[in-house]
Amino acid sequence: MTMFKSALCQLRIYFCNHVIARIPFHCVRQSYYRRVMGFSLGKDCALLLGCRFDAARGLTIGDNSVVNDNCRIDTRGGIQIGSNVSISSEVMVLTAGHDQNRADFGGYRRPVVIADRVWIGVRAIILPGVTLGEGAVVAAGAVVTKDVAPFTIVAGSPARPIGTRTKDLNYDLSYKRLFH
Repeated sequence: MTMFKSALCQLRIYFCNHVIARIPFHCVRQSYYRRVMGFSLGKDCALLLGCRFDAARGLTIGDNSVVNDNCRIDTRGGIQIGSNVSISSEVMVLTAGHDQNRADFGGYRRPVVIADRVWIGVRAIILPGVTLGEGAVVAAGAVVTKDVAPFTIVAGSPARPIGTRTKDLNYDLSYKRLFH
C-alpha cells in the first residue's frame, strides 16, 4: 500500500471516530458507516453517538439491533451481530490482540459472532474469537474470554455461567429517538 493510500485509510477512520461519531443525527452516521466504512447494517439497527471503530469493513449487524453510546467495536478481525441484539453503553468488542509469547509481540485477529437476541451489559468486554449464542446475556462489567452457549447468562472476570435465560423470546427491539 502506498503511503498516500495508507494515509487516506487512516483519515477515513479518524474522521469516523472523531467527527461522524459525534453528529447527533442517526441517518447521517448510518450513511457514512454504510457508504464510506463499508459496514453492512440491517433494517432499523442503531449505532448511537460516540461509537469507535478500528477499521473499515468487517462489521455486519442484523435488523433491529442497537449498539449504545461510546462502544468500541474493533472490526479488524470481523464482527457479525445478529438481529434484536442489545449492546449497552461503553462495551468493548475486540477482534485483535498481541501474542505475549511471541518474540516479536506479533498480532492476531479472530472474528467475534454475536447471535440473535443477545444482551450485553454496560462496560462488558468481549475478547477475540468469542461466539455468544442465541439469547445469551453478558452481565455488566463481565470479561468474556470463551464462547457462551445459547440462552446462558454469564458474569464476572473471566465470565462464568450464573444462570439461564428463557428460550421463549419473541421481541423485536425498536430504538427510535430523534437525536441518538
